[in-house]
Amino acid sequence: MTADAEDTTQDKELPMTPDAGKYTGADAAADPTTDVVIAGGGPVGLMLACELGLAGVRAVVLERTAGRPTVARAWGLHARTVETLDRRGLLDGLMHEKAPWPKMPFAGLWPLLELGRIDADHPYLLNVPQTKVEEVLEARARALGVTVLREHDVVGLAQDTDGVIAEVAAPDGELRVRGRWLVGCDGGRSTVRKLAGIAFPGTDATVGGMLCDCSLPTMAQERRGITRTEVGTVNINPRPNGVVRIVTNEFGRPHPDRDAPVTFEEFRGAVRRILGRDLAITDPTFMTRFGDTTRLAERYRAGRVLLAGDAAHVHFPYGGLGLNLGLQDAANLGWKLAAQVRGWAPEGLLDSYETERRPAAEAVLDYSRTQLALLNPDRNVTALRTLFSRLLDLPEVNRHLAELATGAATRLEPAGDHSLTGTFARDLTLKTADGDTSLVRLLHSGHGLLLDFSGKAQGVAEAWSPRVRAVRADGVAAPPADALLIRPDGYVAWAAGPGDTEPEGLREALTTWFGSV
Repeated sequence: MTADAEDTTQDKELPMTPDAGKYTGADAAADPTTDVVIAGGGPVGLMLACELGLAGVRAVVLERTAGRPTVARAWGLHARTVETLDRRGLLDGLMHEKAPWPKMPFAGLWPLLELGRIDADHPYLLNVPQTKVEEVLEARARALGVTVLREHDVVGLAQDTDGVIAEVAAPDGELRVRGRWLVGCDGGRSTVRKLAGIAFPGTDATVGGMLCDCSLPTMAQERRGITRTEVGTVNINPRPNGVVRIVTNEFGRPHPDRDAPVTFEEFRGAVRRILGRDLAITDPTFMTRFGDTTRLAERYRAGRVLLAGDAAHVHFPYGGLGLNLGLQDAANLGWKLAAQVRGWAPEGLLDSYETERRPAAEAVLDYSRTQLALLNPDRNVTALRTLFSRLLDLPEVNRHLAELATGAATRLEPAGDHSLTGTFARDLTLKTADGDTSLVRLLHSGHGLLLDFSGKAQGVAEAWSPRVRAVRADGVAAPPADALLIRPDGYVAWAAGPGDTEPEGLREALTTWFGSV
């Protein structure tokens, strides 16, 4: 059977209990249709589906559109996201010779951020479109047994202490899908967030932005990147596929109707107002409008309903920040929700999703606001931009901003005295009883990982073997610690310095993150 045939079969089949379409009120105690319902089949929902499927959790993705988008709204995966995908064996499907970019912009200023300065396995921007990311993630999710249903839109929900029922508008009529949990990955205007009664405080748009993919015959004579004038900015960015993406931003001119289609003349008018001249734009293939609305969900969880990605946070769409923030949400939530479903999650593990990811969202929203403020055409901002350009010449400042942009600065609240706890575990080449391998490959399975470099810690983790893979690791000239306990998402939960591998410290960490045995 071909892959296409398999996809078609999965799109038509949803394993349901006989009365699945009749659940209301007390009927909610019936057997669930699935373990987790995911509303939204974009990159965040699909990444979450992959994590759940890898852990053996039944998941159904409900996506309102008929097919994957053919035009990428976002481009570029940042260093921490690239590292995360590498730890799931997903990077090969996204990599090509020209994909890694060593630099990225900050507020349209020069010099650019030098990504080679950050401490990461992949210190670059991976220049791939969101459409390719979705293609790779959906293929993996389906291979793991996840059901992906397109043209299925969540329009209502009800929950009790045991599960959630999603009311779904489908091509053949309305149906109900019951799961133990429901996760809203359905974007900035999330229906799930609204139905769950989660407030979305923040600020309304003050900037009117438009995007146009087109041809630009005069590209060789045009200035690449951002041009800032007294009205706003125009960003001209040629793509590898030959299309030129032009983005306009007019300050103090928010769109009265965010949903209104963009006309070619309207877009050309915005370019003319900002640049004071026309661009020789032809053959527009995609146009859309956006703004700088900035909001953060009051909470990430309401009972058995959770939020991830743009459903939890929105901001000015510059630099691919939202795509990467959402994918990191999914990586953090996936293994914790799987542990909850499978019954071994320690108390508070699922709540740590919001505890850890909310500060990350706050940081990205502030970073986005900072860049937008520096793009403002105000004359005083021009002086500030001059100062910031000089600061970007300082290696320490340049590296700091690069770490913030790429997620490389993310450090979780340490649960121990060792300096590595809470950091992201860097890759290591290892010699084990099963042959040569690496830290990255050992995390492909989605389990926790204990690397024992001293031979003193491996036996302690035996009781947790279904959840944590314990490996005696050799061949490292200068091990980072005597032992490392690494969470499924790649962060160090516990580390031992010389002589610190006493059982109780490790047992406490194992119990904290992987439950009692």
